[in-house]
Amino acid sequence: MQEILLSLLAGLICGAIFTALKLPLPAPPVLPGVVGIFGVFLGMKVYQFAVANWPF
Repeated sequence: MQEILLSLLAGLICGAIFTALKLPLPAPPVLPGVVGIFGVFLGMKVYQFAVANWPF
């Protein structure tokens, strides 16, 4: 839970700094970004499962 709160805090600080400097946010649109992150996580889990259960 601490990692989640620290990530949220870091995101809030970065968002405030980028907005104050009138820079575009370094993030993709919300839903596609979340789906992309989930895809990376899911790919990692599928690979770990495949390696652990590979019959060779």
